[in-house]
Amino acid sequence: MTAEARVATETSPPLTERQEARRRRILHASAQLASRGGFDAVQMREVAEAASVALGTLYRYFPSKIHLLVATMQDQLQHLHSALRKHPPSGAASSERVAETLMRAFRALQREPHLADAMVRALTFADRSVSPEVDTVSRQTTAIILDAMGLDDPTPEQLSAVRVIEHTWHSALITWLSGRASIAQVKIDIETVCKLIDLTAPPVPPTA
Repeated sequence: MTAEARVATETSPPLTERQEARRRRILHASAQLASRGGFDAVQMREVAEAASVALGTLYRYFPSKIHLLVATMQDQLQHLHSALRKHPPSGAASSERVAETLMRAFRALQREPHLADAMVRALTFADRSVSPEVDTVSRQTTAIILDAMGLDDPTPEQLSAVRVIEHTWHSALITWLSGRASIAQVKIDIETVCKLIDLTAPPVPPTA
C-alpha cells in the first residue's frame, strides 16, 4: 500500500459498494451540469436531483459546491491517468514525454471548456476547508508527471521541478480559459517549463 493510500485509509472509512455508486452518480451529475453551463450551472439542488439523492445526502458527501467541483476534478484526473497508462507518451526524453502528457490533458479539457472552467474556478476559490481535496488533485497531477518521466524515486530537485511544472500548467489553463493565451502559446509555455526536467536530472556517473 502506498503512503497516499495509507493516509486515505487512516483518515476516512472506506465507502460501501452502495455508497461508492451513489458518490459516482453525484460526480457524474456534477460533470454533466458543469459541461453544459459551467461553474454557475452546478447548483447543489440540481446536482442532487440529477443524481437521484436527497439534498441532505449530497451535503454529507460534499459540504459545498467547491468541495464537489474539486472532487469532480479529482475524478477527471483519475480517468485521464488511467487513459495515459493504457497509451503512454512516446517521446524519447523525459521532458518530451511530460510535455506530451500535459498537452494531452489540456486537449481533453479543451473539449469540455465549461467543465474545465468550473473545475479551475473551484480550485481558485478553494479555502482551507478544501485543502485535503486540493492536495489530492496536486498529488494526482504529480503522479501523472512522474509516470511520464518514468520515475518511482525522484530527487528533491526533480520534485521541485515537477511543482514548478504543475504551477505553470495550472496558470496556462487559467490564461487560456480567460482568453489571454492561445493554444499555441500554452504549448510553448508547457514545452519550455518541461525543460527543467533535463536540468534537474542526476548526472550520469562516468564509466570506468
